[in-house]
Amino acid sequence: MLCAMFSLEEEFVPVFTPPPLPSDDKRWKIVNGTMRKNGFARHALIETLHTVQSSFGYLDDEAIRFVALSLRVPLSQAYGVVTFYHYFSLKPPGKHTMTICTGTACYIKGTDKLVAAAEQRLGIPQGQTTKDGKISLMTARCVGACGRAPVVLEDGELRGQMVEGEMLEQLERWAVE
Repeated sequence: MLCAMFSLEEEFVPVFTPPPLPSDDKRWKIVNGTMRKNGFARHALIETLHTVQSSFGYLDDEAIRFVALSLRVPLSQAYGVVTFYHYFSLKPPGKHTMTICTGTACYIKGTDKLVAAAEQRLGIPQGQTTKDGKISLMTARCVGACGRAPVVLEDGELRGQMVEGEMLEQLERWAVE
């Protein structure tokens, strides 16, 4: 942290100078804008991490370190937030993402079977990406479309009343792209 001191009626007040952006990538300017809008205050940690995730698709070590340093929060706190909240990902997402809702209504309507079928078809557990980087399999606690249960999100597009065969067909289409 760089600090400059200036005199204000005989008192010295430290002035925070944020660190330089990690690269010239324009997405860092968006992240920096979020922090600047919040005065580089510690309370902006989650919002800033969300901005990084939306801009880059995931949070890598460099991004987490940059945000922690910029907001003057301990690195352990930043990692604690990232690993606590299900939304944040430390790995790049696949080209396509299948998110299966596991909320109560969807679970009652059989999403446990959808998750098991997808895991078997892809050869990965939920929360992971296939080795070829084509498909990420995720779960969400609730997507807010309970009346259309069971629900999946195919690259963010909601598909209600999903049946196993339809889901597996979509996974197969993505796998052969």
